[in-house]
Order: sequence, then structure tokens, then C-alpha cells
Amino acid sequence: MEPEVISTIMAGSTIAIGAIAPSIAIAMIGAKGVEAIGRNPEAASKVQSSMILAIAFAEAVAIYALVVALIVKFV
Repeated sequence: MEPEVISTIMAGSTIAIGAIAPSIAIAMIGAKGVEAIGRNPEAASKVQSSMILAIAFAEAVAIYALVVALIVKFV
């Protein structure tokens, strides 16, 4: 197998594996946020802002995986 093919497969595997955990985390954050708002509607703005911040941090992990995949692909 040629090195270019191997790097393409590794880059695809890296982003696929690196996107699993953040997607699960974002789903759990969203579910718990909606549950918290349902239990206490008065605190919706506080819960929503915390939820959006936590989702941004979880998404950063997927962006790091993308950067690593691009490095694997092009270096």
C-alpha cells in the first residue's frame, strides 16, 4: 500500500474517532440542559448560557481532532 493511501486512511480514522466523544458529550449536555430548564423554567437563561459554553468546549475537542487529521494527511 502506498504512503499516500495510508495517510488518507489514517486521517479519516482520526477525525472519525475524534468526533465520537464530542458528539456524545454535546448530546448529553443538550439533554441535561433541556431537563434542567424543564425542572426550573425561571433559570432558563442561566442554564442556556452555561450549556452553550459547555458545548463550545466539547466542540473544541473535535476541532483538535480535525487539526491532527490534517497534520497526518499533509505532513
